[in-house]
Amino acid sequence: MFLALLFVTIVVAFAVSALTAWVFSKPLDSILKRIIADAISSAWLKYLQFAILVVGVSSGVRVHDLERYLGPGAGSAQTSGLSLDRWVWEIYQTAIESLLGIAWMLLVFFVFALIAYVIVRLGEMRSEQSRAVEPSGPKE
Repeated sequence: MFLALLFVTIVVAFAVSALTAWVFSKPLDSILKRIIADAISSAWLKYLQFAILVVGVSSGVRVHDLERYLGPGAGSAQTSGLSLDRWVWEIYQTAIESLLGIAWMLLVFFVFALIAYVIVRLGEMRSEQSRAVEPSGPKE
């Protein structure tokens, strides 16, 4: 029973993480293209999608919580504790914990992306100002 619960939580965490990575794919791609403005932004996007999967699965599958079903008294008394209500609760917790871990990861990414965007924008404004000051005709 424990192995089935472990397998189901892994599948649920992976599904939630994959769906989240897919939903955030276009916004992340836009942000990375704006900040990096190079072909390497697609590699960063793939890395971020991989990071979403890893963080989501590792956050969602709470191995320490599931270990209570493997303890010294993990015989019929513990496995009988895996009722339908417990299964639903564990699956719900898996989905919520996956989303929570991904939310924190994306929050950190977006904070650094905002800082990088401000730096890029300031550089563009300075570049525009310096071009406006320089004369456009040939020097005599």
